[in-house]
Amino acid sequence: MKAIYFEQHGGPEVLRYGDLPEPTPAEGEAVVRVRAVALNHLDIWVRRGWEGLNLPLPHIGGSDVVGEVVSVPGSSSLAVGTRVAISPGFSTREDEWTRRGEDSVSPSYKIIGEQVKGGMAEYVTAPVSTLFPIPEALSYEEAVVPLLVGTTCWRMLFKRGDLRAGETVLIVGSGGGVNSLSILLCKYAGATVYCLAGSSEKARKAEALGADVVINYNDSPNWPSDIMKLTKGRGVDLVVDNVGAETFMKSLRVARRGGRIVTVGNTTGYDITFDNRLIFAKQLSLIGSTMGSKQDFVDAMAVAWRFDLKSLTDTVAPLENGIEMIKRLEEGKQFGKIVLTP
Repeated sequence: MKAIYFEQHGGPEVLRYGDLPEPTPAEGEAVVRVRAVALNHLDIWVRRGWEGLNLPLPHIGGSDVVGEVVSVPGSSSLAVGTRVAISPGFSTREDEWTRRGEDSVSPSYKIIGEQVKGGMAEYVTAPVSTLFPIPEALSYEEAVVPLLVGTTCWRMLFKRGDLRAGETVLIVGSGGGVNSLSILLCKYAGATVYCLAGSSEKARKAEALGADVVINYNDSPNWPSDIMKLTKGRGVDLVVDNVGAETFMKSLRVARRGGRIVTVGNTTGYDITFDNRLIFAKQLSLIGSTMGSKQDFVDAMAVAWRFDLKSLTDTVAPLENGIEMIKRLEEGKQFGKIVLTP
């Protein structure tokens, strides 16, 4: 089968497009013919590697996967040919966290495309328990858009961030999949949304998604002062900061007294220095979040699949052009998700 893969960690130069053997399903797994796979920053981080990440190589990335069931155990209710989405996160055993519904806290939690081979290929295997039928009204290219980011955003905003109607939110950035979907979900929840964007084009797209106020951070590098003026000195209830090193200190400044800062990533680095006086003096809550439970996935898709998912899509390209598209993502040129079609 054709696939995008790497045989050693490193930059984009280690990526290859070529032939690999078709996957063989283990007990409890199904084979899915991939019809669309969407890119995430996770694909970049996994390719670069980190201490303790020991992957069988070659490795195939791609956590957002939709397609058709090719083969499935006879006891499954899913018939061959069923159009399915794969929930990208799953637990491999029961423990104290899964019993609480905190699947992604469990050390047994795995993500397709990270600890196991993903969907940047013509075929992928996945546990039958992770397969969910796609609404007939959605194309594969639409259905694939909110899978990983939808699960991530749902837990981040509503389970961990405790977002409520009437609150104010600052989303630090707008072009990535998490941030663009966060705009829609925050508006869905009844929040007022402030958003940062790196260009006038991205600002326009963020406004089209429903952001109430968009600030171009290149034109206004002192954007915390802008936010404080807009909120009459109060600050915002919730800050979504997945940028990390470049912005975290500024995020502390714009959070209101008793406010929350939630993060699921660090696109500019994890080595963060900040003034902790702002944390204890303002009694801020710093909240980490990663992925979510199976129920988070189901709840998120019930909402996200109703949105105009084309507005969250940057580019749809064939798998053979995937390395070029990964570079586009790595350079931060996209707004929304990049989708590949094998």
